Amino acid sequence: MKNILLNINNINLYYKNNKLLNNLNLTIKKHEIHIIMGPNGSGKSTFAKMLAGYLNYNITGNITFLKKNLLMMSPEIRFFNGLLLLFQNPIEILGLNTYDFLNLSYNQKNLYLKKKELMPFDFYLKINKIINNFQFIPKNLTRDLNLNFSGGEKKQNEILQLLLLNPKLAILDELDSGLDLDAIQLIFNKIINQLKTKITFIIITHNPLILNYIKPKYIHIFGNGTIKKTGTKNLIKTILKEGYQAYL
Repeated sequence: MKNILLNINNINLYYKNNKLLNNLNLTIKKHEIHIIMGPNGSGKSTFAKMLAGYLNYNITGNITFLKKNLLMMSPEIRFFNGLLLLFQNPIEILGLNTYDFLNLSYNQKNLYLKKKELMPFDFYLKINKIINNFQFIPKNLTRDLNLNFSGGEKKQNEILQLLLLNPKLAILDELDSGLDLDAIQLIFNKIINQLKTKITFIIITHNPLILNYIKPKYIHIFGNGTIKKTGTKNLIKTILKEGYQAYL
């Protein structure tokens, strides 16, 4: 099949002898938006961490990303090749300010891709253009990464990475969690719709409100570590009426 970005075949995943993903299969083409929904504990975040390269999982099956064996790549090589995970609860790092983190991430990816590093002044112009366009808080660049940030400020940092690093596949793990309506509109109505012709999205969410702003190719219902049902936006009507139990 043409334009396949990610192909997941018969994945079984174990963590400390517990089976968390069960015979999982999924194919995603370039520039599609896929929504992942399901009850807590159904395997959604485990799925996201697996794709990003969480090291403590035992995995059987096959995953190809850009026709390469994803499971043979280290987390940083996955990132360099264009896979980016945006966290529901981003970690805090004392002693590393946000600006330096973004600068290092951007230039290390360019070095891997044999592109030129941006000189300090050029990077400053680039990052400030993004901040000004989306009315982010400039002073947060000089603060330690996510340290004592509010929930909304942490999510701004995640979106800043998305806009700067230009991945091929972005996985949003409940990025909308805890955000107010204005922030949700900014992320999904403005930013995601602006980037959807360049970036493929896997969006994990509990919030059907975001479907007012984006048009996913498919919606997948997770349950017991696998995909129980795949459909389009009409699937949400059934979920809102009957809950997830209809598919578990």
